[in-house]
Amino acid sequence: MVILVCGPALFAQNQTIIDRIIAVVDKEIITESELRERVALVALQNRLDPGNTEFRNQILDGMITEKLVLAQAILDSVTVTDEEVTGALNQQLQNLVRQAGSEQRVEQYYGMPVSRIRREYRDDIRKQLLVQRVRQTREASLIVSRREIEEFFATFQDSLPRVPDQYELSNIFVTPKPDSNVEQQSYARLRAVLDSIRAGGDFADFATRHSQDGTAASGGDLGWAKRGTFVPEFESAVFSLPEGGLSDIVKTEFGLHVIQLLERRGESVHARHILLRLDRGPASDSAAVQFLRSLRQQILKGSSFEELAKKHSEDDETKTLGGDLGTITLDQLEPEFAGVVEKLEEGQVSEPHRITLKNTYGFQIVWVRKKIPAHAMNLTDDYRRIEQIALYVKKNRKNAEWVEELKKTIYWETRL
Repeated sequence: MVILVCGPALFAQNQTIIDRIIAVVDKEIITESELRERVALVALQNRLDPGNTEFRNQILDGMITEKLVLAQAILDSVTVTDEEVTGALNQQLQNLVRQAGSEQRVEQYYGMPVSRIRREYRDDIRKQLLVQRVRQTREASLIVSRREIEEFFATFQDSLPRVPDQYELSNIFVTPKPDSNVEQQSYARLRAVLDSIRAGGDFADFATRHSQDGTAASGGDLGWAKRGTFVPEFESAVFSLPEGGLSDIVKTEFGLHVIQLLERRGESVHARHILLRLDRGPASDSAAVQFLRSLRQQILKGSSFEELAKKHSEDDETKTLGGDLGTITLDQLEPEFAGVVEKLEEGQVSEPHRITLKNTYGFQIVWVRKKIPAHAMNLTDDYRRIEQIALYVKKNRKNAEWVEELKKTIYWETRL
């Protein structure tokens, strides 16, 4: 998993601490502040004590291992493309925005605008992808035979966790549509702003006063970005502009934009924009809920859930599968979603409820196709699950052996 470690805002209270190098691995260094940040992040995610010395040493060992693998990746001439880095960075930023609730909160947490976060962490993401690529290449050929699985189960049977309740689920998801009157008003408002800029108005001033995202304070400045950074509609518009050119109004999943291209260097652009979000009010939510209720009634009367999902669901990842979400345990779901599923019996379809999906929210109905009660693992019902655990253990053992070999060939030292 690619991660962005927490930014300077979290450690503002520790600014009097002098940073120092605590480990060197080949040409890479690990500083005291980097270790503090990683310890705080992992402790926060796992509710652990960041002051525990053993925990801190485990994190440092993990960081040294990452640097060793990175050094080997460079020796092996492993590469990742700019598009892969951009995609991983975009995905991580989307996850952060979803967890924090808004771009503004992410910017407050990191102490910098999103455009700067992209620049600051791009090289870190590239290095993490290189480490992943090396590990994936090494692990690709690793398998566990049936004999290994059976021996693993015989050895660890008593210590394997119980399988919790499992649910085979399908969903139909829809997003509320902005009220047409609201959208027309937003178009008219942004059209007036665009006309004023074309008449000689200062773009940055209008962005500061009107834009509804985290770039407003910097006059809408998005910084430098490579092709593949933006959503398709925005990217098509910005790469079609001449330097200094203004776009017409562009609609994306985020709202309505006016874009100005400041400078272009090959497949990289420096642009700024003004964004008006298309807020959806109670009437939009109500219409989405009523639509899902009508679908639910059709299902209760005998219509196919799968066919209705293929026709009406807006969850692109599941609609072609008839809404199939796979087999899921409650701890894999958001608390609100889990609460809905937990109350359903096998074969039941839920009432519409609100959920968050990617960069937006919407409403869904869920069908519990099958409910599998909690039980102790056994080779008959849980062979694939046991196989995955056995393979995971084998990969960890092989990786640990490999890292010990790397320590003999790649220079490293700690300076604690």
